[in-house]
Amino acid sequence: MSARNSGKNRRSDESGSLFLFDHADELVCGVDEAGRGPLAGPVFAAAVILDPLRPIEGLRDSKKLSEAKRDVLAIEIKACALAWSIAQCSEAEIDELNILQATMLAMRRAVEGLQRQPTLALIDGNRCPVMPVRSEAIVKGDDKVPAISAASILAKTARDAVLADLHLLYPQYAFDQHKGYPTALHLERLRLHGVSPVHRKSYGPVRVLLAQEAS
Repeated sequence: MSARNSGKNRRSDESGSLFLFDHADELVCGVDEAGRGPLAGPVFAAAVILDPLRPIEGLRDSKKLSEAKRDVLAIEIKACALAWSIAQCSEAEIDELNILQATMLAMRRAVEGLQRQPTLALIDGNRCPVMPVRSEAIVKGDDKVPAISAASILAKTARDAVLADLHLLYPQYAFDQHKGYPTALHLERLRLHGVSPVHRKSYGPVRVLLAQEAS
């Protein structure tokens, strides 16, 4: 089930970041995903409940941070947050469900994996996964809500680590350089070496190549 917050318990600072007023009956988590666009590897999601007594400086959309800064913040988030959880959906699940539904499922898994269950989940984007926790979608929330920013960082660093491992298994695709995204380098290696077990077969360039190989 999902519900939209009235907004009366939210405020913004001068930078546009959203903060929640403290409520004894609310435990809020931020949720974000990483890896919807790549041609290979799982899609990841993370959920984070920040501790107001242990603020973390520098939280923002993971895409606007350097890899080194993301790695440092990921360690701090895990150490300081009241609870955090990272989940994923595999390439096979993406092909079976489609990427939107797989992303929603990964987000639900992340929320359900929290050691403390929130009463409200703030989701980056324009839609919420179906789950028992009351939820609200916030467009560009990864750069407005610190808890969503933290989730963005955990999802991104976790996925990058997996793609680094996949590079060791399939070095011919250079996953360490493009992280599975459809760059010119990736498309060139895909044409040269064919489809690997970790490519998403439902994605256009991969699907076309498979059809060419079959014919």
